[in-house]
Amino acid sequence: MNASQPSRSDAVEVRDLVVRYGAATALDSVSLRVAPGEMVALVGPNGAGKSTLVNTLTGILTPASGSVVVRARIAQVPEGRQMFGDLTVDDNLRLGAWQLRGRGKSRRKQRDTSWVYELLPDLVRVRDRKAGGLSGGQQQMVAVGRALMSRPEVLVIDELSLGLAPLIVADLAEHLTELNREQGTAVVLIEQNARLALDLCSRAYVLEAGRIAAEGDSADLAASPDIARAYLGEAQGLPSPPDAQGAPGPDAPGPDDRATADPVPTPGTVKTGRGNQDTAVQAARATTREAK
Repeated sequence: MNASQPSRSDAVEVRDLVVRYGAATALDSVSLRVAPGEMVALVGPNGAGKSTLVNTLTGILTPASGSVVVRARIAQVPEGRQMFGDLTVDDNLRLGAWQLRGRGKSRRKQRDTSWVYELLPDLVRVRDRKAGGLSGGQQQMVAVGRALMSRPEVLVIDELSLGLAPLIVADLAEHLTELNREQGTAVVLIEQNARLALDLCSRAYVLEAGRIAAEGDSADLAASPDIARAYLGEAQGLPSPPDAQGAPGPDAPGPDDRATADPVPTPGTVKTGRGNQDTAVQAARATTREAK
């Protein structure tokens, strides 16, 4: 099935979506689909409409026209994490289950946070600390865990890597991969970091100025000269750091290289889809090790 052709079995189906803020059109005829258990990326520059699309998917915004059909339980990890800073980590997690309707033993089971701590073990040692005093990476883990408390079948994450160190991003990416593989949770990853998003997800959409500019398998998009030039250029590469005297690393491009370098990844350097998500984790950790 073509990426643009929806199916009644899709967990999320968006057709010809238009969203406006007053007279300004934020999204124009946007269509996409997410199958159960799939990891899908939505990449694009700042101001492209990514967060508007996220908020429309999760019901925060109402479209001017078009349709959004969600056939599965869905939860959102918002941009900026949005912690309840005066509450503990454990209390923040339990708030994620507030909409579940169980009573008695069922309700207590719904509010049981132990399974989230098993998935995100780094939170165990800070479970009684106030969320406002945590690091950015810890807060992002709490935000993911809080969303998981609603037992979603689709997890929508807005800017996973924003403001976080590469090693923290690598850990979060590893947790998401584990969640997807072991529990079958579909993930919609909204990211400015296109390399991370394409490495983690099997399919992707590129959003520019409120429109879908490209879509398809992540490997195909990463191999596209236009996509590589716009989103995977040298600025997002991983050259060696300077030596102790400040001289460029051995594989850093020189003046002549910058003028002639081909920004398109060579075959085999970009691995995507299920079974290959570890590429992003390894790349982020390599960057951190080299920087030490």
